[in-house]
Amino acid sequence: MAEASEKDLGKIKKLDVRKIWKNEATEFTPWLASDENISQLGKAIGFELEVDQVEASVGPYSADILAKDTGTGKYVVIENQLGKTNHDHLGKAITYGSVLDAGTVIWIATEFTEEHQRALDWLNEYTTDELSFYGVLIELWQIDESRPAVRFNVISRPAEIKREDATGKSKEALSETKKLQLEFWSDFRKKLLETKVVTSAQTPRPQYWFDVALGRSHIFLSNIANTWENKIGVRVYIGNKIADWALPQLEEQKEEIETEIGSKLQWNPNPENRDKTIAVTKDVDLQNREEWAMSIEWLVDMVRRFRKAFVPRVKNLKQI
Repeated sequence: MAEASEKDLGKIKKLDVRKIWKNEATEFTPWLASDENISQLGKAIGFELEVDQVEASVGPYSADILAKDTGTGKYVVIENQLGKTNHDHLGKAITYGSVLDAGTVIWIATEFTEEHQRALDWLNEYTTDELSFYGVLIELWQIDESRPAVRFNVISRPAEIKREDATGKSKEALSETKKLQLEFWSDFRKKLLETKVVTSAQTPRPQYWFDVALGRSHIFLSNIANTWENKIGVRVYIGNKIADWALPQLEEQKEEIETEIGSKLQWNPNPENRDKTIAVTKDVDLQNREEWAMSIEWLVDMVRRFRKAFVPRVKNLKQI
């Protein structure tokens, strides 16, 4: 194969973001709030984001974007700054996050000072895994005279090793059942990420469920490990805020969905509940750790199938 000559290669250059967005509030924030672009930001930090409000009111001020992490349902505050970071925007980001009860604060800027990056790292180090801070550089790149391309460069995020350490310390006070649940979900999360079924996953907790995003608020996959009945399963969990119109639309596609997943599903098995579910379960012996590998493999495969079948349909749901 012949070596590429200098003529074959383009030159990459970094552009001033102000060439595209001259005004932060009227141009950049609306651009970022679009489905395509907020999704691109979400992929950079490992979340599935959905915009809840633009210019969300916080007393006499307003947060640039209030979004939701669809995997957890928690609020995400996004503070934009087309310039070098300053104390004013750091203070705003923390204030908006506290008032709006956010689980995540994302600070986007074109340049981070060393002091402000260290401030975010410090906040992540001394807060629990219920609260996370991200520093994101917004960059604009171009090859020769091509169309400019955006890059979200994450320069500060929670340290995973510290989150795992905190989880390990909390494990010491757990009951045997809770310890089992935590260990099972830890193994499950590891397999889920290794197989690239999802790009990010919640921190494992000592509980019988583990949630995975479907790309929209109030509806997600709730995986279960029921130690009382020795069952594992995957459920599309539909919150009562949207259940009345979301479930019927999905039921109209019942045959196609079951064909794609390759299994009969339990549709709304508890009709008296306001929240609705679409589920599949499997009998296992959760006390027998030698069976965990097979159980987790089955769960991960079902999550893959459910996401493939439901993600596009969930995004196309029409609110009635």
